[in-house]
Amino acid sequence: MCGRFVVAGERRDLLGLFEIEVEGENLPAPSWNVRPTDRIPTVVESVKGDGQPVRRLEGARWSLTPSYSKTLQTKFPTFNARSESAAEKPFFANSVRSKRAIIPASGYYEWKTEGKTKTPYYIRPTDGMIGFAGLYSWWRDAARADDDPARWVLTATILTRDAVGALRGIHERTPVTLPNEWWDEWLDPTTEGDQSFVDAAVAASTPAVEALVMHQVAALRGDDRAELINPL
Repeated sequence: MCGRFVVAGERRDLLGLFEIEVEGENLPAPSWNVRPTDRIPTVVESVKGDGQPVRRLEGARWSLTPSYSKTLQTKFPTFNARSESAAEKPFFANSVRSKRAIIPASGYYEWKTEGKTKTPYYIRPTDGMIGFAGLYSWWRDAARADDDPARWVLTATILTRDAVGALRGIHERTPVTLPNEWWDEWLDPTTEGDQSFVDAAVAASTPAVEALVMHQVAALRGDDRAELINPL
């Protein structure tokens, strides 16, 4: 799973790396302790009318809420979605079809459990940033007026897969880390996604997941500072 992660890159770094065409408003600042329901930078592509897909960097609430939900808060956690069944789950199926996202990250935290002891690790690429395979959905707040810009809330989730390689010694699940050559295909809203498409993305992610490195860090608390990722 992925319950905490890091986005240390500046906005300008994300704009260049992901070839962003439109920069959204109210993007979150860099963070070394991103938690579920926090606002996260999210890369999406959308089409208006007969135009071409436009790639945007937006701020999203990290926990997906489907458009049909009556409330923003869901009955169960949706900050992660299992890749093996995402296309079959009502909460995520519509997003798999045409609302796929990339969640930029510098790395993420995972806890190794031994008995009653949980030891935190920071897991990251050897260089640069990574892109987690994600899904998004726009949720409308019916309590707000039609002319209120805040009536629409962008929400997102991170897909997870079975851990491989050294990561299996930490936790059985890990985010789907997309290789760069898959970014365009994953984001393209004109490609109708299904379970086989998700499975192909997961298979392509294996080398990137196996290349991640890790080190133990101090216990995470409520603060947010760069020193949280320092090795012990």
